[in-house]
Amino acid sequence: MNNPSYMQTRQTPKEMDVRAPDGSEIRLLLDMERGGVCHCTLQPHATSIAGVHKTIEEIWYCIQGQGQIWRKDGEQETVVDVFPGVCLTIPTHTHFQFRNTGDVPLCIVITTMPPWPGAEEWVEVGGYWRSE
Repeated sequence: MNNPSYMQTRQTPKEMDVRAPDGSEIRLLLDMERGGVCHCTLQPHATSIAGVHKTIEEIWYCIQGQGQIWRKDGEQETVVDVFPGVCLTIPTHTHFQFRNTGDVPLCIVITTMPPWPGAEEWVEVGGYWRSE
């Protein structure tokens, strides 16, 4: 794109911008027309609230800490270990929950496609673990 308004730069904020509906800390990075990126943090030994997205899909890339992510789509269900370098997808309509199993914050860079549409996007569901 030749329009300079599309050339954005941002450093990860030190403080969270919003608390996600699942309880994690969100630091907003950049959005464009077809997608957005944020930095997600879950504190040590915390477990998120389980949820499902109505219309978006996400790609998660772990950059710090260790934990587990539960995903369920119909009859297919899995729990995967995450640590720096692990990348995974959260397809639309997939139930998911994550937890930090370590002693440092679990940090994940999340790409959302299309960009986050608002609070009505996420719906709480029954989880794999008890939320804390």
